[in-house]
Amino acid sequence: MNHHAVWAIYKFEMLRAWRTLMQSIVSPVLSTSLYFVVFGAAIGSRIPQIEGISYGAFIVPGLIMLTLLTQSIANASFGIYFPRFSGTIYELLSAPVSPLEVVLGYVGAAASKSIILGLIILATAAFFVDLHIAHPFWMFTFLVLTAVTFSLFGFIIGLWADGFERLQVIPLLVVTPLTFLGGTFYSIKMLSPFWQTVTMFNPVVYLVSGFRWSFFEISDVNVAFSFLATLAFMFACLGVISWMFKTGYRLKN
Repeated sequence: MNHHAVWAIYKFEMLRAWRTLMQSIVSPVLSTSLYFVVFGAAIGSRIPQIEGISYGAFIVPGLIMLTLLTQSIANASFGIYFPRFSGTIYELLSAPVSPLEVVLGYVGAAASKSIILGLIILATAAFFVDLHIAHPFWMFTFLVLTAVTFSLFGFIIGLWADGFERLQVIPLLVVTPLTFLGGTFYSIKMLSPFWQTVTMFNPVVYLVSGFRWSFFEISDVNVAFSFLATLAFMFACLGVISWMFKTGYRLKN
């Protein structure tokens, strides 16, 4: 393992986040704060408690997960796409660095930024609602696992995209709608039986449900299944990335 190479890539990506602090940290935190003001205070005061939890507190795990998913994908996809766009990817491919080390550097940095952002949003939420985390260990486990998984997914998008506009296609048209429809602002138990069945095909439901359980011990689906579903998606992403490096897909042509 070339630890120096991994650290060099990781450090470069982390420093890029600090150079764009407003975009990387401040903007997502402000956006999430607006969600708390609008949904938690204005609308939440008119909505009764959900399974004994105030609406403002109920949406906290969903909002953190919404930010985590979008930022993990954005950080990882841009991180690997820009070297392809500028042509510096060939220097990386010709260097004595294995694909595993490249993935560790880029995905590790993207996941680290998302985890830091998620913790900042969690701290910000404490100013708006009264929070109690029932299982801190599992909360952090779900946080890290989701950040790593969707950073891997973003890495795939960054290799697949052939233009800056394509970097936004899947996050905007697929991931964000699935997140909003995945129980971010509501419990799927509030839906009719038909729509509950349809919603179960949304993979984001399992992420949000498992993460919410770590806060309030309530979930829409089995927590163990949520954990296993996240692991399965992570290994699927690893498999796709491995295939991309082996075949040179969008890397050597």
